[in-house]
Amino acid sequence: MKKNILLGLISILVIGLLAACGTTKDEGADNGQAAEGEAETKVLTVGTSADYPPFEYIDTAQGDDIIGLDVDIANAIADKLGYELEFTDTTFDGIIAALQTGKFDLVISAVTPDEDRRKNADFTDIYYVANNMIISNKDSGITSIEDLEGKVVGAQLGSVQEDEANSLAETVDITIESRSRVPELIQEILIGNFDAVIIEDTVAQGYFKSNDNLSGFTLEGDEEGYAIAFPKGSDLTEEFDSALKEMKEDGELEKLIVKWFGGEE
Repeated sequence: MKKNILLGLISILVIGLLAACGTTKDEGADNGQAAEGEAETKVLTVGTSADYPPFEYIDTAQGDDIIGLDVDIANAIADKLGYELEFTDTTFDGIIAALQTGKFDLVISAVTPDEDRRKNADFTDIYYVANNMIISNKDSGITSIEDLEGKVVGAQLGSVQEDEANSLAETVDITIESRSRVPELIQEILIGNFDAVIIEDTVAQGYFKSNDNLSGFTLEGDEEGYAIAFPKGSDLTEEFDSALKEMKEDGELEKLIVKWFGGEE
């Protein structure tokens, strides 16, 4: 009798274990099917030089994230196309070279697609147009290009503003000094090492607001446009360009510009 009871208990236990194993297998199969059915979101690496507010910068009072117009534009396009973006802060002067070597899938960092850069990267259409400015201390007496004669002029290393400084040097006797980051340029003015610097006008406005000692003037006819850069032959170029054009047509791009610049482009 006891033997029969024991065998019965063992049978119930074995059946229960088999049922449990069967359930686990089924659940695993279901999970596997769900995973196969879900498309993986591709993560793209993005290079940017986060020292250029309001295009890309880090507001340390708010956190460690890179924010700005360029970040919003890139994320908006990525959302349309089903990508996720991973931003990396780097120096501007080496950003296209890093793109070429495969460190980044794309670069968005207020990059002007000039002739030299087009030899090494592919670009979308222009998404923002700006002008360059000469910035100096208010008491410097510098109000025109002629006033730069004999002065030390700073520009960001590897930028179109550095190219502009070299062009000015052909007609005006100036000494050009370059720095990797824009805040370094402003600091050199404030401590008296530079007489003036060349930076983009929208970026300059931010420094005017935070420092009453600075002033500047726009270089007429020196309009620059910004575009997103990709490695040569990248399939992403056409995808991002098409999405960017949609943002222009439906007003989404203009809304982002208004968000960061108050409607002034």
